[in-house]
Amino acid sequence: MVVLLAVISSAALLWCASRGYTLYYGDAEAHLNIARRVLDSRTPGAEQLGTVWLPLPHLLMLPFVAREKWWRSGIGGAIPSAVGFVAAGAFLFAAARRAYTSAAAGLVAALLFALNPNMLYLQSTPMNEAIFAAALAALLWSTVWFRDSQSGWAVLVAAAASNAASLTRYEGWFLIPFVTLYLFITARRKSYAFVFAVLAGLGPLAWLAHNQYYYSNALEFYDGDFSAQAIYARQLAAGAARYPGDHNWSQAIHYYFAAVTLTQGWALVILGGLGAAAALLKRVWWPLLLLALPPAFYVWSIHSSGTPIFVPTLWPHSWYNTRYALAALPLAAFAGAAIVTMLPRKFYGVGAAVLVLAAIPPVYAGRPTCWNESAVNSLARRAWTGQAAAYLAAHYQPGDGIIYSFGDLTGVLREAGIPLREGLHQGNRPAWDAAVLRPDLFFREEWALAEAGDKIDDALKRTGPHGAQYQLKQRIMVEGAPVIEIYQRQLAQLR
Repeated sequence: MVVLLAVISSAALLWCASRGYTLYYGDAEAHLNIARRVLDSRTPGAEQLGTVWLPLPHLLMLPFVAREKWWRSGIGGAIPSAVGFVAAGAFLFAAARRAYTSAAAGLVAALLFALNPNMLYLQSTPMNEAIFAAALAALLWSTVWFRDSQSGWAVLVAAAASNAASLTRYEGWFLIPFVTLYLFITARRKSYAFVFAVLAGLGPLAWLAHNQYYYSNALEFYDGDFSAQAIYARQLAAGAARYPGDHNWSQAIHYYFAAVTLTQGWALVILGGLGAAAALLKRVWWPLLLLALPPAFYVWSIHSSGTPIFVPTLWPHSWYNTRYALAALPLAAFAGAAIVTMLPRKFYGVGAAVLVLAAIPPVYAGRPTCWNESAVNSLARRAWTGQAAAYLAAHYQPGDGIIYSFGDLTGVLREAGIPLREGLHQGNRPAWDAAVLRPDLFFREEWALAEAGDKIDDALKRTGPHGAQYQLKQRIMVEGAPVIEIYQRQLAQLR
């Protein structure tokens, strides 16, 4: 099973890389560069992990993004995703085989997951969906193993998987009390539930400690300047419309379900529903509950946390965060596999083939939803990134130094081949703070890369007659994107 999954994963990764799709997602670019700046920065180290995104995917990328060629191509960030994809399929196979006592059901669950084109695309990029799926599937397998064996080792594996989930995505935190309760109910030694709760809590506690130590606010990821909540509040203050589903349960469910049907197809949704009924008839309830928790978390987040999901079939008819619907893919795959077990055993093989062939081909009608989302939303960004990178590659000299705001602009440095340690950004405190607060005294970089209205743009206007003077060298204007400007110190003209 692992070999088959590895072949599928490698083929998809190489196909996407050969066509330049690896970094279409803006978040993929950001994840890649966060990992790189932990090693390649003026102030390297754990602080560069930031606050909002959890650290495990970035830590897994470190050995790969250390190679400049792999960083610049994006492959270094995609490798951990691909490994996570293989692990997710393998654990899903093992969990379904044990829960349904059928290798055929295990095979169906793994293939319904692994052959989904949206998951195949995401596992070929530096995104974290496949890594979280691996942690979730490992948690499922270990808890089913514990139910049968009452082994303390199963509890330790479950705790490790829970920590991996909790350090990858926040829905991992949401799982902990439910798994603890399940272990308490099923364990003959109730202390196992306590052991799991203590060990599983280490992941969230570590992230709270990281935020407290580096940013003096344990909840910086939740209510800090770069949190989803703060960004949404600023949008509302600027007069933007509220997200669909904000404090509206029916709308939240409607939008999430619409995204599920787009990313997984109606065939798998229907088979998953029928399979769930079959699984419940066989009293296989815990896997369904556990795998339903991440989708429930997203519906809750749409309702209560300012998390948007936009789909082209519903207002405002755009693409944004449709990939969150893939949190339901392990549930649909696992549930759909139960249908095999309703057949006579001699038809398990044929039934497995029919199920996979019925569910998978319809999703391949047209380009994958997540690819469309990444391509549409990155069209302008890719255009200005390429133009800015081409200019800097032709004019920037090693050691010049460049100041910019970390985010989308970091892709310009990556594409231009400028090491991140030559850039000054908001992760490089206190030098960054000094530069943006008193640019007349502390703006010293040879180059400045600004986006209209950002802190660099503002600081450049405040350098004053006695500070370093910068000359606009290139202005890049792309429809649907902010104006990008490249400045160089005027003193450079005297060389």
